[in-house]
This record gives sequence, C-alpha cells and structure tokens, in this order.
Amino acid sequence: MANNAAGSDDLFQRKATGLLRGWSVWDGFIYAAFSINLITLGLYAFSFAPFIPTGSLILAVILAGLYLVFQTVTYASLIAVMPRAGGDYVWTSRVLGGGIGFVLAVTGWWFILWHWVPIYADLLNKDVLVPLAALLNLDGTVAFFSGASGLFTASMIVAVVASLYVSLGMRAYARIQKFCFYGGLVGLAAMILILLFSSQSGFVSAYNREAQELFGAGRNAYQQTIEAGSVQTANAFLPTLLLIPFLAFFNLYSNWGATLYGEVRGASDFRKNIYAMAGALLFTSAVAVVLLLLFAKTFGWDFYYAANNAFWAGEGPVSVWPYPGLLAAMLLGNPVLQVIFVAVLSLWFFGWTGSVFLSSTRVVFATAFDRVLPEWVSRTSNNGVPYAALLLMLIPSIPISYMYAFGENFATYVLDAVLVIAITFLGSTVSAALMPWLKPDIYNASPIARYRVLGIPLITVTSVAFGGFLIFCLLAWFFNDTYGVNNPQSLVYMLILYAVALGIYVFFRLLRRAQGMDLNMVYDEIPED
Repeated sequence: MANNAAGSDDLFQRKATGLLRGWSVWDGFIYAAFSINLITLGLYAFSFAPFIPTGSLILAVILAGLYLVFQTVTYASLIAVMPRAGGDYVWTSRVLGGGIGFVLAVTGWWFILWHWVPIYADLLNKDVLVPLAALLNLDGTVAFFSGASGLFTASMIVAVVASLYVSLGMRAYARIQKFCFYGGLVGLAAMILILLFSSQSGFVSAYNREAQELFGAGRNAYQQTIEAGSVQTANAFLPTLLLIPFLAFFNLYSNWGATLYGEVRGASDFRKNIYAMAGALLFTSAVAVVLLLLFAKTFGWDFYYAANNAFWAGEGPVSVWPYPGLLAAMLLGNPVLQVIFVAVLSLWFFGWTGSVFLSSTRVVFATAFDRVLPEWVSRTSNNGVPYAALLLMLIPSIPISYMYAFGENFATYVLDAVLVIAITFLGSTVSAALMPWLKPDIYNASPIARYRVLGIPLITVTSVAFGGFLIFCLLAWFFNDTYGVNNPQSLVYMLILYAVALGIYVFFRLLRRAQGMDLNMVYDEIPED
C-alpha cells in the first residue's frame, strides 16, 4: 500500500496502515506458546523456587495457569473490539486517554524492550551457547560466554537475529516460527522420553561422570551439589501462592501477540482469540507440570532444588546454570547425540528471539500513525514491515546491551523489567473493565457485547479478576525482598523512563497543537486497517 502522508485535515498519517494480514490464528497460537516459552523462560523461572522452598512449585504452576485464563479472555475481548496494530497503546489511549496510553505503552513496549535484549542474551548463553560449548569441550568458549564480553556478544546475536526475522515480514516470520515450533516439539518430546525411561540412579552416575569430564568437578558432584544447596522443601499453601510472582516471569505473556492482531486474519473472532492465547497457556502449563514431575523422578527433587540454589549462591561443584536440557543430555552418554539434542532444544530459543522486537515495533508504529511521533516512524516496506520502528528498537538496544554487560550497576537498574510490563498490562486491564461504560458505542457494536455474567459484561468480570492478579504480583515485587527486584536504583531508573515518555508526549502534543491539530480528536477515532 502507498505510504504517502495524508493531508493536514486527516487525523491519521494515511488512510490505511500499510500493514498486511499475514498471520492466521494458528500463527497467533504458536507466537503465544513461544512468548510463554517453557524451555527458555519457564525453566529459568523455576530455578528461583528454592527461594520459597516451602511452597509447591507444581501446584503454583497449575494455579497460575488456570487463573491466567482470565487474562486471555480479557485480551481476546479487547482484540475482538479493536483488532488493531498497537494493542495496549490503542486500547488504553482510546479508553483512558492519549497521554496515559502513550506513556504506559511507550515505556512498557518500547523503552523496556531495549533492556530485554541482554536478558534474552543471558538465556541464550545459559540454554544454548554454554551447554553446547561444554559438550564440545570448548572450555575457553564456556568461559567467554559466562563473562561480560560473552553477554554483549550474545546480545548482538539476539538483536541481529530478531531484526532479521522482523524485517522479513509477517508471512516469512510465520514460516520461521513454525519450523522452530515443530522442531522444538521434537526436542521437547525427546526430553520427556529420556527422563521417563531413565532412573534416578542412572542420572546420579551420569551426572557424576559428565560433571567431572565437562566441568572438572569432583567424583561425587551429585551429592556435593545437594550439600551445597540443600533446602527444606514442603507444600504449604501460602508459600505456594508466593511462588506465583516468580512464575510471572514466564507465564504472563500469552497476550504478547496482542499488538499484532491488526495483522491476523479472523482477529475479530472472539472465540478463536481465546483458543490461541488460552490454548498456548494451558498447553504450556500442562507440559510444565509433566516436566517437573519427571525432574522429581529422574533428577531427584532435592537435587533439582539444590542445584539451582547452589548456582544462585555461587556455590557447588559446577559453576554453570543447571539447565535441565543439559542435565537430560548427560543421560545420553554419546557426545554426538548430546550436541544434537541440545541443538534441537535450542529451537525454542530461536523461535522466540524475534518477540523481543516484533510486538514492540507495532506499538511504536501505532503511536506514529496517530501522529504523536513523526510521520517517518510509521513508514512501512512493501511487505508490511515498519522498518523505521524496527530501527528505533534495534539501535538503542546496542548501547543498552553494552552497559548491561560492562556497566558496574546497570544490570541492577533493569531488575524491574517485568514490573514495567505488568503495569502496562494493568493499564489495558483497567481500560477493558471500563470500556462498556466509557466507550459504549464501540463496545455495543462488537461481537463480545452479548457476553455477560450475572448481567455484568464478561470483559469487566475477567478484567477485574486479572487486575487482581497483576496487583498481587506488583505488591509482592514492590514490598517483598524475596523477589530481589524492589531495588531503589531500579525504581528510580524506571521512573526516569516514564518521565522521558511523558516528556515526548507533551512535546509532540504541543507541536501538533501549534500545527493546528488536536490529538484528542485522534483518540476519539479508531484507525483503519
């Protein structure tokens, strides 16, 4: 579609976005499954469970997975009402006001995702590069990717790969993620079978052997690990609930593709949207429970907790993170099979990589399409890629990654990275709850208007329920030291990001006013596809 700027009398930059409907609902399901990625995010989140050892990790996964269905219904409803590129930004700006929508979305989808590049990179090192290097006996490579230079290098890999994926367009991206998803399922199935048909005694022997050969540990590394990180576990209910804010690091993102639904065919179908997001959430939660049960059977629950606890404490005979994929690979014995197995599991990472930029580019694009940011930010290529928005994700992520890797305290500033995203989701959740009253014309014309619970709009009921989940997590992160994110430096840094976003909005609002345009008129309208 043409990218010519509209005349001064038009509200938006042009009559149509220039984005293409290149995805099906099935593509949305796969993207959601990658966004709540069990192998990358999930296994990492589980490693914090020893900090609350008296809670039941398995029960926490089940409870969180079931409860977060409220999130999927809320976002499926929002998408059905306004299936537009930009998601959270569009909904919050149309219901609560442009300033609130812009500040929350720009901070939570644009600024903060620069900081997620080195977080992705850290997981790339832990799940892929370090395990493969160890299996190949490349001790120098293991040391490199365990240090600051390796983290920055991995960050550049993430930034380049993510940019390449996004630049290819939605249809090509869909093919890439299908390949990674189906291949990743093969790796996941292999992992389940390896753990299912192996014994704990067999794992003890394999771990002692491989820990000595790969990492120079002592002959009895299994027992030494238990002694180094031993915790008293239990299954008390209240501590189980307190595990849920840890799990939000991985299962809070089934709605990650919501900003893309302006490019999904059939996005106005409420039920299909639920199938995509809730299906991914429940599938991932179910497989997570299966894996945790197999960890208990094969690794031993005491060992699994102790290995993670010892790693975070900087103790134990093995210094690298106890990635369960590597632990399962140890049972294979054969180096070639081990490398192939870990490489196939790595498809979960590479299928997920593009999500660090893909969803965010649509938020940046949507703000420019509303004429808040300059016109050139909303330009798209012939295959529907908002390339200027992509550059605004890529370029700042490079110095951010450098400071994260080499800065003395910068990684501390980023501790609230999940918290900022949760606040953005909370803005959309409040918007969803109030939409039937603040935007009755739009709501009543939507396919979800007929859904009610005891006379109350379904979107309001699920929004209140999901909002309670977010507030519970936010309070835990703000006030409970156990989660390690209530750091004053991080809080100040995040407030600065919000202030910058507010400054940008005020500047462009005054600029548009000087040009004779009232942005309030934009926020009273919904952009066309």
